[in-house]
Amino acid sequence: MQSFDQFINYIAKHTDELAATIVKRVVDQIPSEVPEAEQQQALLMYKELWKSLGESLRVDQFEIPEALMKWSRSNAAMQTEIGGKISVIVDRYPPTRIVFSNVLVEISEEAGLSLKEFAQVNKQVNTMLDISLNETYYAFERLSELYRSETEHELAQLSAPIVPLQDGIVVIPFIGEITDDRSYAIMNNVLPKIAEMDVECAIADFSGLVSVDDHVVRSLHQIEDALSLMGIDFYTTGLRPELAQKIVNSGMDFAGMKYYATVKQALESLL
Repeated sequence: MQSFDQFINYIAKHTDELAATIVKRVVDQIPSEVPEAEQQQALLMYKELWKSLGESLRVDQFEIPEALMKWSRSNAAMQTEIGGKISVIVDRYPPTRIVFSNVLVEISEEAGLSLKEFAQVNKQVNTMLDISLNETYYAFERLSELYRSETEHELAQLSAPIVPLQDGIVVIPFIGEITDDRSYAIMNNVLPKIAEMDVECAIADFSGLVSVDDHVVRSLHQIEDALSLMGIDFYTTGLRPELAQKIVNSGMDFAGMKYYATVKQALESLL
């Protein structure tokens, strides 16, 4: 037991030194460069980790330092913001475990820990790292989903903007790719704006679509139905052959829709 107390006292007195050792050794083992700001953030976190480890071993009560959880979440946030992969962070955990084990072995030999005592300490450190890894995963998933949701909303605004041509006539150019989320956003954002603009005729131009699939056909049909109920004439332009074929094969009723090759032709017909 005396050796265990010696081990704990050593950790308490050398927290800063141990944190710096972990950061340096982990960085040396990682093939990619770790920015200085990340190293400083990790240094602060490892100081808290060593401090928490010593205190929990002293009172024989396992606790996860909040600094570790914040660090895990910040790593996930960093990757989300730059559009990076979670694997960049995950790949650092194996070398980190090895470094921690090596450092614990060095301290244990100096303090004269028994094999059982060393196993207890090593298990606690690995548990902390496991929880940190899980928190990083969960935070990355949450933030990625939030980012995708916000991005989809922004893209929905851009993928179907409203372009007034003259009094009572607007063009809705569909750009990029139409997904279920964007179709939903169009129905809930674009159409209400058209209703507020005193529009008599809307021209949906599909020449800017990147891909054509069933989402586009369903969106086209929903928009036609909605505008018809609002008493707005609906014209369609820019239909590529594959979209025209999908419309024919869809079995949906597009009998009332007017088709033109270009927006210019549709506008000339209207005027």
